[in-house]
Amino acid sequence: MMRSFIFDMDGTLFQTDKILERLLNDTFDWLKTLSLWNTDTPINKYREIMGVPLPKVWEELLPNHSLEIREDANAYFQKRLIHNIENGNGALYPNVEKLFTHLKREGNAIYIASNGLAAYLAAIVAFYRLDQWVTETFSIQQVPSLDKGELVRTIIEKYEIESGTVVGDRLSDIYAAKTNNLTAIGCRFDFAQEEELAQANFVIEDLADLINLLPLLPT
Repeated sequence: MMRSFIFDMDGTLFQTDKILERLLNDTFDWLKTLSLWNTDTPINKYREIMGVPLPKVWEELLPNHSLEIREDANAYFQKRLIHNIENGNGALYPNVEKLFTHLKREGNAIYIASNGLAAYLAAIVAFYRLDQWVTETFSIQQVPSLDKGELVRTIIEKYEIESGTVVGDRLSDIYAAKTNNLTAIGCRFDFAQEEELAQANFVIEDLADLINLLPLLPT
């Protein structure tokens, strides 16, 4: 029986940290030129909240700024982010292609559900040719609530998924699995937090580890 796997993007498939610090510095340097920021780039704060939808990210990073300034900062950040992806400055995590090739060879379906914006996700999918394995990529922009559980439910309903697995590095991924009665696999990668991973059904150190877990997952 075909199984369905729903993957997070940032911190699970794509090594966001490869370009994160430089792009955040770029964005906050730009804010400085506009006299809208005068201290260090809040890199550590971003790492703490990595995985939440971008509107919430900018609320946390720019709590004393207007919505208009947050939106401008986000637009600048997204533009720089996509430019860097298209120029090969990012990277997938090790063994993404190995895992995806194995899953497809075994007849499984692969989806992506991300808190990232659609244009950003499309740039990653196009550059790394993920669409040769991935059936469809879903952005948090597709659900007004910005709730990842609802986004995963959208996938379940569209593709009539009865049993599946969500793979991700943060609590939002684990929550999305649990609220939809799916199996949650936590990734102990760059942005993961142990107290969040503790709520997953399984935890992996490398994406290739998922291959060995397949016999233990529901069909």
